[in-house]
Amino acid sequence: MAKRTQDPTHPKKIVLAYSGGLDTSVILPWLKHRYPGVKLVAFAAELGQGDELKGIEKKAYASGADEVIVKDLRKEFAEQYCYPMLRAHATYEGDYLLGTSIARPLIAKHQVLAAQKTGADALGHGATGKGNDQVRFELTYKALAPKLKIVSPWKDPAFIADGLTDRATAIDYARQHKIPIEQTKKKIYSRDRNLWHISHEGDEIEHPEREPDWKRCLVMSVPVEKAPAKAETVEITFKRGTPWKLNGKALRGDVMIESLNKIGGKHAVGQTVLVENRLVGMKSRGVYETPGGTILYEAHKALEQLCLERDLYHTKQQLALKYGEIVYYGQWFHPLREALQAFVDESNEHVNGTVKVKLYKGRAVAVEADAKKSSLYDADLASFAMDGYDITAARGFIDLYGLPMQVRGAKQGYQG
Repeated sequence: MAKRTQDPTHPKKIVLAYSGGLDTSVILPWLKHRYPGVKLVAFAAELGQGDELKGIEKKAYASGADEVIVKDLRKEFAEQYCYPMLRAHATYEGDYLLGTSIARPLIAKHQVLAAQKTGADALGHGATGKGNDQVRFELTYKALAPKLKIVSPWKDPAFIADGLTDRATAIDYARQHKIPIEQTKKKIYSRDRNLWHISHEGDEIEHPEREPDWKRCLVMSVPVEKAPAKAETVEITFKRGTPWKLNGKALRGDVMIESLNKIGGKHAVGQTVLVENRLVGMKSRGVYETPGGTILYEAHKALEQLCLERDLYHTKQQLALKYGEIVYYGQWFHPLREALQAFVDESNEHVNGTVKVKLYKGRAVAVEADAKKSSLYDADLASFAMDGYDITAARGFIDLYGLPMQVRGAKQGYQG
């Protein structure tokens, strides 16, 4: 590597979003070389990664960190990020439940808080210049700490000049500099895991003409062939559109999601293979596991169908697409998301009740929903019986509703 000298414009102290994975483990020592004399704060967020944070402080110090901050954000993540998104019923391109997308602004927010606490003048991340995460991190930095410098090594020409161009070269770099990593060139999946989901990219998954290697790939759930032959039903109670009880027991958000992940994963629920359009322009293919989130979305949908008036429900469905894009594009702290959230939360004011979801061989189906006083469903009106319903009103309604089409047919004829 070329020798670097101190520069007064260089950051003096950087808070790096640190996961303990390959990219950020390599970045820590590289930043020491890039900015001589710089102090590094490794910030790690506990978001439900399982064993991934085990020994992370020791690893961060061994990789070059001067300070290490580990913060348990699971409850905040579930109740202030995942649940508001659930109430919006947001997805991206129909299938992606936004597990990575929704986590990044929370991590970035707490990086900002860590920078304020430690007196850092810069924030950094290990996202590549091809992905969405770089946008999610940096937009949050700009929204919450516009005066702090942003350090993004994968977009720094010096990083490329030092031969760091992909994950394979990062592994070589780690070995050369005796950085503790677990990744090998044989197992090259790129994964992101949190309480809400786990994503898998790389290797055969990058090739749409090939089926993912389910036995090697899946972590939170089993292949559908190994799911039990007997169905299981879970009962979820909502208050104002927010999950409250699981099988009659009140649970805080992170415990609720974690419990449903275990149950849903056992039944192969929430597995998605998706070719998505990244914000930066190219398409990418990934495998996503979101067992608990899938169950919650199914239950929430069943209650909204009972409790929301037609025009409100249809408008909310349309806005859910925009909400999903906003989350995917890293704009969680955008005023439009905040305004949409006010609409979403108001619309869910009467989404109260209990839903039973049946899990079987990869499927989660809401089979019963009881919204009690919140329900707008009237069994008498919905039946085929005409008692209490003025059938003559329908004729005038259809005449007026269909008048434009009738006039066009009479004046111009059907143009085919």
